[in-house]
Amino acid sequence: MSTRMRFTIWRPLATAAITLLVASFLTPAAAHSAPRESRPVHSYENAIREAVWVDTGLDGDSDGKRDRVAVDIVRPRELAAQGRKVPVVMDASPYYSCCGRGNDSQRKTYDAAGNVVRMPLFYDNYFVPRGYAFVGVDLAGTNRSDGCVDVGGRSDIQSAKAVVDWLNGRARAYTTRTGTTTAEAGWTNGRTGMIGKSWDGTIANGVAATGVKGLKTIVPIAAISSWYDYYFAQGAPLYDSGPDWLSDYVDSPEARARCAAVQQELVDEAPRTGDLTSLWTERDYVEDARRVKASVFLIHGLQDLNVRTKHLGQWWDALAKNGVERKIWLSQTGHVDPFDFRRAAWVDTLHRWFDHELLGYDNGIDREPMADIERHPDQWVTSTVWPPHGTRTATLRPATGDRPGVGTLGLRKGTGTAAFTDDPRLSETEWAAQIDTPTPDKAGFVTGPLTRDLRLSGSSQFTVTATPTTATAHLSAVLVDLGPDTIRDYAASGEGISTLTDRTCWGASTTGDSACFRETAAKAVDVGRTVLSRGWADLGTYADPGKGVPLTPGRAYTLTLDLAATDHVVPAGHRLALIVAGTDRDLIDPPAETPTLTLDLSRTSARVPFVGGADAFARATSGSAAAATPDSRSLDGVRTPHHTYRIP
Repeated sequence: MSTRMRFTIWRPLATAAITLLVASFLTPAAAHSAPRESRPVHSYENAIREAVWVDTGLDGDSDGKRDRVAVDIVRPRELAAQGRKVPVVMDASPYYSCCGRGNDSQRKTYDAAGNVVRMPLFYDNYFVPRGYAFVGVDLAGTNRSDGCVDVGGRSDIQSAKAVVDWLNGRARAYTTRTGTTTAEAGWTNGRTGMIGKSWDGTIANGVAATGVKGLKTIVPIAAISSWYDYYFAQGAPLYDSGPDWLSDYVDSPEARARCAAVQQELVDEAPRTGDLTSLWTERDYVEDARRVKASVFLIHGLQDLNVRTKHLGQWWDALAKNGVERKIWLSQTGHVDPFDFRRAAWVDTLHRWFDHELLGYDNGIDREPMADIERHPDQWVTSTVWPPHGTRTATLRPATGDRPGVGTLGLRKGTGTAAFTDDPRLSETEWAAQIDTPTPDKAGFVTGPLTRDLRLSGSSQFTVTATPTTATAHLSAVLVDLGPDTIRDYAASGEGISTLTDRTCWGASTTGDSACFRETAAKAVDVGRTVLSRGWADLGTYADPGKGVPLTPGRAYTLTLDLAATDHVVPAGHRLALIVAGTDRDLIDPPAETPTLTLDLSRTSARVPFVGGADAFARATSGSAAAATPDSRSLDGVRTPHHTYRIP
């Protein structure tokens, strides 16, 4: 892999020709004065505001008419008057009416003519004066659109893809929801960048996975890459509800009345058994990563327990495998937008990214490090590529220690067994707090204090051979950094941020649409341990990750589960722990029974990506003691995250 991102600098052919002609008459200094940054020279207050309804080609609500999705547009009037075509920044969302966007929960508002007055977030305020159009799309079944919400399926994705097609002259739009007067997109050059957090970013992933022409870049923030993995972890349910609940949550009142069949399909085809059905395979964008032509700037919180970091890991790896141009930011937060954890740097970086990808400006962003990673609150480091060069997987093996339930973790194959009984009342935070104490609810394995820093970067896997006492059993595997640190309090209500009263402004404002938003600050907490990666599974999926079966008590089963992606440095003096247990309270739902599981340690291991591989682990653990005295400050970890996330 190259040490730099690979980009193609785009310029309109006419512009390139003019540049060459003018350059022949200019001095060398003048000839190299191509623009490097778009400037806010156009009026936001006088911008053109209009609405069109794009024909999706579907009839999701089965009313005999093709669905049209509402598209609200804000674009520079001056450039339109000059006949100059502009690129598009686009956010397709189900939340513009029902729930709001951003930390201020903004919704769209309209004037008497039905044109948008307030567009949520800062994108239109900031980018329209700089020569972009902003397009806000109501997904099918939401706000002013026809059709039904199908939670990441064909209707959701086609809602946005059809708009990209229309912007590139391949689809039809109308000036009203039911009329016959068509609307053309002659004002745009078709070059589109999609952006959005959570469900919005998920739509960007899904549209990119269609390979649609004209979509040049996507910026998915805390986005889903496979909807199955939003609701299940290899058969273990993450929530007590399915996509039907989420669809009903965002449906417009009209859609609720006409979309009963779609709702029922979301119930029937998404069984709570966790079996992988055709509904889920349709909503797996990772499988279609080979079709992605757009560049990807991915942002995710490493402690996001809503859209968990398995989504970023598997999407990133698939994009890398297929040679997609990409960039990444990884924060210490939970489910938080970068506008609220690194505002000034975010706006500047996003500006340069869109200038490069949509305007073709050679501003150097393609020559900067691929990854920005938050190590401590508001303290960031970079990596030329991610995961870094030299990252290799090491196989870590648990072994018995001096006390039952408190074992060791190293490179040598272990022997013997360890056992625990599922206790749904306990979570990863309680397990980690009792890591040096034998308890019946977990099996813990710990290195000695590290003699040098050890960096984990990427996704891990955990393989276990376990014998259950019941016909159903769930497994959790957790990696923990044992040692004092200051981190963002991702389990608090702000998931690592505090919202302040002061406001800062990012773009131009009008009476109806302010570009000023409440400031935030990092909410930090001192801890004695940090959970850095997690994974879960139903043991009944041992033979097929997509289908669970009843277990035979007393029989041993071997299963491999994924541990979520991370980038974390375990400092010298800290210890690295692997905890194996049952139900992780508030993060997965418990099984039907309460099993005791016995682990065969000779057939249990974790494959963990370290910078430097197994050699780095060996060096960091050489000469360290097998046990350590707990930190004298007896710091707690974060509180147990509450099981409230059902809304991406």
